Amino acid sequence: MPADAARTLDTVWRLESPRIIGALTRLVRDVGLAEELAQDAVVTALQEWPVTGVPPNPAGWLMLTAKHRAIDRLRRDDRLRANVALLTREAEEQQRVDAFDDPAAVDEDGVPDDVLRLVFIACHPVLAVPSRVALTLRLVGGLTTGEIARAFLVSEPTIAQRIVRAKRTLADKKIPFEVPDRTGRLARLGPVLEVVYLIFNEGHSATAGDEWLRPQMCLEALRLGRMLAELVPDEPEVHGLVALMELQTSRLGARVDADGRPVRLLDQNRGRWDQLLIRRGFTALLRARALDQPPGPYVLQAGIAACHARAHAAQDTDWPAIVALYEALGRIAPSPIVALNHAVAVSIAAGPEAGLRLVDGIAEHPALATYHLLPAVRADILARLGRHDEARREYLRAAALAANTRERDVLVDRAHRTS
Repeated sequence: MPADAARTLDTVWRLESPRIIGALTRLVRDVGLAEELAQDAVVTALQEWPVTGVPPNPAGWLMLTAKHRAIDRLRRDDRLRANVALLTREAEEQQRVDAFDDPAAVDEDGVPDDVLRLVFIACHPVLAVPSRVALTLRLVGGLTTGEIARAFLVSEPTIAQRIVRAKRTLADKKIPFEVPDRTGRLARLGPVLEVVYLIFNEGHSATAGDEWLRPQMCLEALRLGRMLAELVPDEPEVHGLVALMELQTSRLGARVDADGRPVRLLDQNRGRWDQLLIRRGFTALLRARALDQPPGPYVLQAGIAACHARAHAAQDTDWPAIVALYEALGRIAPSPIVALNHAVAVSIAAGPEAGLRLVDGIAEHPALATYHLLPAVRADILARLGRHDEARREYLRAAALAANTRERDVLVDRAHRTS
């Protein structure tokens, strides 16, 4: 396949697969079958595009092709034969295909779009929480099993098994493709928010590959978060997550240099931060706090992001406030990642020695055994202490663990510059 066509197909699948799978799931009522039909369309594109060229609307082409495959499949399936007429009609209506590209499109029951439905079905209570998250990242985030495994710090076969079991369970239980009522929404809200934020994080700091950022994935997660905020406006954690994503998205333009290499927060040109998104983030955080409930993990993380957004220069950052917010976060949602971030904040607020003690205190945690940011943080602190040989070794260890090419290059460069 010509390189340009292959890149186009890969990009289109990354960006549009959630809408394609969501639309097909609404029609065939089987998320596993929907993904299979979408993958069949990709295989057809691999065969035809090198001959016919990339179509003007590649996403629409994939949708139409998948729907035609669905017609053939459903005609052979007595259980779903009633859907054939609907599928045929929609496959013939090009405008209907184009409509799924419109983020403002609203389906007949008032739900914003099929992607949000896909999130809720993937987060159904019949699934174990890890399976809910893995399935949604696969279907909605368009992530590979390897990328999901790295996000969870578990093995790739484990993630693959979770996804297969989840799809089988949804099919066996005949789970309806719908956004649940208010009670059902609240029951699934935690896993849904976790999924949306993991999707955002994969766009914000890609775990693997040649690019450090995937802005479109961040924007898709932010779009889903805004939808959720309208669906459940009385839940502060929803607004907290939206605030967190708005504030972190505001920094995307400053997170890479002219060569696409990562730029650390403290080294970023804050003049490139998007002030509109910062204001939107502050507004969402105020909405969360106005609900007058104890702050949850996303509200606290949004508060940390707000501390950075308020500082016009790195030296103006209120690090004691950030330390306090991380301590509060560690009490209600303890994790080794939170502890590591807390150690970074302490190293700046109270000095590198204090931070290093905290880092060394969690260094043996099993979940951090292959986490590249642990030696990267340790290297930064050691460099500040003047322990350059140790810092250099830690940077190289971090680089060996990093799966993202851009990040690995930066870590190797830091090692060479440490002296």
